[in-house]
Amino acid sequence: MTTGTDEEILRLVAQTARRLNDRQPDITLAMSRRLAREISHLDEDQRLVELLQDSVDANVKTIIHMLANDIPIQHLQPTTAATEYALRLAQRDIPAHSLVRAYHMGQNSFIEASFVAVQQLDCHPDLKLEVLRHISGVVYQYIDWISLYVFDTYEKEKRRWISARGNLHSSLIHKLIAGQPVSTSLFEHETGYRLDQFHVGAVVWNTNANAVPDQDDPRNLERFVLRLAAKCSCIGPPIITAVDPSMAWAWLPFGPKPPSLDMDVIRDATTHLIKECRFALGLPARGLSGFKRTHEQAQSAKAVALASYGRTPAAVSFGDPGVAMVSLLAKDMDSTGQWVREVLGPLARDDDNAAELRRTLHVFFTTGENYGKTAELLNVHRNTVKYRVSKVFDPPGIIPAHNRMDIALALQICHFLGPTVLSGGRLSN
Repeated sequence: MTTGTDEEILRLVAQTARRLNDRQPDITLAMSRRLAREISHLDEDQRLVELLQDSVDANVKTIIHMLANDIPIQHLQPTTAATEYALRLAQRDIPAHSLVRAYHMGQNSFIEASFVAVQQLDCHPDLKLEVLRHISGVVYQYIDWISLYVFDTYEKEKRRWISARGNLHSSLIHKLIAGQPVSTSLFEHETGYRLDQFHVGAVVWNTNANAVPDQDDPRNLERFVLRLAAKCSCIGPPIITAVDPSMAWAWLPFGPKPPSLDMDVIRDATTHLIKECRFALGLPARGLSGFKRTHEQAQSAKAVALASYGRTPAAVSFGDPGVAMVSLLAKDMDSTGQWVREVLGPLARDDDNAAELRRTLHVFFTTGENYGKTAELLNVHRNTVKYRVSKVFDPPGIIPAHNRMDIALALQICHFLGPTVLSGGRLSN
């Protein structure tokens, strides 16, 4: 058996680390997607997925840096991203075992990537085995150290957060949403909120992802909800619970009659309430089942808003045109994006020419294929609209043969989700 000196092994380990560093973004993305897909609760919303990817990215970079420079574990400090992710899981009441599984699954994924990189080394197979053994030992040490640290961080934050947010009040709401048995009279007595009425569920969140969470953040969200309730002419105070420092759930009460909410008026009235605050609403629904259903709809509307990366207004409702359908399709972005590209063909390219044609067609279908209204809304000449529509549909046409309903839906998805479902390349004039 061929054995290498310590110096030679470390040199080959560093060479492997450089290969891994070249592929680091791809390794991080694949690992993040796998964790979000295979571990329960880690994909509850887009912001949580982003925090997961930040944590994975920081941990992978740290391990590669350790391998490339032979840095001992004693010289490391836990990354901010890893710590913040543990805090957020605790605040969301996501089980600790999801966090532990993420680190162990991530360890396995990194070793798999390392195996591929080691196989590419130009050395004797016995040396490759020693290199892989060294890498496995370093990765095990790191995962053991960081997982103990973040688990301790998680447990401390969970105790603090439960104490801070009003345990009974929040616990009753979470149990109700989860479908667990809750006495209606107990709920109404403890929260002061009546269930036998029409409600509109709301999710409110702070969009400043770079801000350091502050103890006043939940209070700012609560103030926003109270002002929103006043603008909507609620019959009483809403019920509100913080989900984490940057997000809150709320229900607006409307009594025995369903409200008629004008989202344009609400958006205009709440634009200047609190800077960097956004909200999503469900539809009016009555009773205990309505309490849960309108919340689910608000969560779906929020998912569309987050997936749109700012393409939706500051306030979005499940009842807004297209939101309900897109919220269902956004749950499987890979398949949805593939379908959009199949339906729209070259029109799904992420460039200015394709975007102009998509916008024209989207408005064209929204107006019931009315050339005059489309031209008015786009502030262009009627003949310009006719030219753009004919360019797409008249033989030979640049769009594949699909029925108009499929095309209209694909355009609606592009309107909300934009580059997420588009392809590269350019559309010729």
